[in-house]
Amino acid sequence: MNPNRERELLQTVEQVIAEGPYQPEWASLMKAPAPDWFRERRLGIFIHWGIYSVPANSNEWYSRNMYIKGTSAYEHHVKTYGPQKEFGYKDFIPMFRAEKFDPDEWMALFRQAGAGYVFPVAEHHDGFQMYRSELSDWNAARMGPRRDVLGELSEAAEKQGLIFCTSSHRAEHWFFMGHGKEFDSDVKDPMQKGDFYWPAMPEPDTQDLFSKPYPSEEYLNDWLARTAELILNYRPKLLYFDWWLHHEAFKPYLKKLAAFYYNCGKKWGTDVLICYKHEAMMFGSGIVEVERGGFADPKPYVWQTDTAVARNSWCYTDTLDYKSSQEIIATLADVVSKNGNLLLNVGPKADGTIPDGDRRILEDLGAWMRINGEAICGAKCWRRAQEGPTASAEGQFQDQKAAVFTGEDYRFTVNNGAIYAIALRCPKDGKFLVRSLGDSADPDKPNFHGIIRNVEVLGFPGAVKKWSTDGEGLHVEAPDVHTDFPVTLKVTVE
Repeated sequence: MNPNRERELLQTVEQVIAEGPYQPEWASLMKAPAPDWFRERRLGIFIHWGIYSVPANSNEWYSRNMYIKGTSAYEHHVKTYGPQKEFGYKDFIPMFRAEKFDPDEWMALFRQAGAGYVFPVAEHHDGFQMYRSELSDWNAARMGPRRDVLGELSEAAEKQGLIFCTSSHRAEHWFFMGHGKEFDSDVKDPMQKGDFYWPAMPEPDTQDLFSKPYPSEEYLNDWLARTAELILNYRPKLLYFDWWLHHEAFKPYLKKLAAFYYNCGKKWGTDVLICYKHEAMMFGSGIVEVERGGFADPKPYVWQTDTAVARNSWCYTDTLDYKSSQEIIATLADVVSKNGNLLLNVGPKADGTIPDGDRRILEDLGAWMRINGEAICGAKCWRRAQEGPTASAEGQFQDQKAAVFTGEDYRFTVNNGAIYAIALRCPKDGKFLVRSLGDSADPDKPNFHGIIRNVEVLGFPGAVKKWSTDGEGLHVEAPDVHTDFPVTLKVTVE
């Protein structure tokens, strides 16, 4: 650990801000545009991988919950590893060997799944950096795998033509290990900056924007320096922050970091932006992020939903509640129809392998995208996003129960001079009825009154035996189309 590095980084932040067009004020930061590629590459891959992948129990919050008496993680830890004072969270680090980690194999899999960008977590709430750092010895390059995981993933992504982005969940580390001080564990005072568990403060009401204990200047400068180091060394094209940044204490530091990052992008010759949750940033100064949910209607601005292949965890565990591939593909179609991007999370095992359940979903997604990708990548909203009886719920954490779609549920996009009607459930009889494309010459019902030249089913050449339009809708007969996955009608108009 270099004791002077933080000061050097903070000075660099000030210098880059002074030299660049963006200033640490919302009015200035709102002028930063979304990268053009973000609108084109609608699917990204999130990666939660770290020390928490070793116990593979409960979820990625194991480092916090194993120190809270009464939780299943606490009971599991004592039963499996012994008392926390004898075997604490830090003692998992030597077990995190990543001996089968192959970044090139990962990135090839993600590219084949149809992804255009990747978002590995650089540092989770547990405080362990998955990259080489001069600010802390507690990182993957010096401990555990003894590899610069983030650097290797960045290089592998570039080889596959994937856009490299990353996320930091460091903010929540202010309190994340605090419960370990409530009993005799390895989380003990005295503690000083640089210690793995530092600062381990009492957990506040995290929904209180002014909660105390108030993050200290020492901690906030540490957060700023760590994030600046991440930006300078790895040049991510997007930066993602988790939820606690909406606390009042972070506001001046967040604005300073955003100005620094956006100015760095200008120096690199590329537009960069921050993905944020809640109201952590002023609307229009970054990309709106919705966790495990979305919007009911199309938005005129770019946005992103982050969700996972499993409902109950972001990291690998031995009790994952996997979603079906059909559900995830339907979610992708729904999100894109409303001008959003899908950031789909996978959780590798501690040894660096992709679990079979994650891999199966990625392979199904890739097979679907190779056929239907033109309705997704680079697609824009149509005048209507959806039709059918199954509406999408708005808000966060809406994925805890799978939506049951019918053969009447469609999502719409436009691209390549065509309208795409994505049937979220393939009609069993092969008879499609798209009501939004009915011939309506009535000026009081301006749904659609245009010239359709051709209708085809992507992936099923020659399957359309007959199509016609009337006041009820577009009728398509394709009796040989049978699949468990969403089906795309490509409607070519004059």
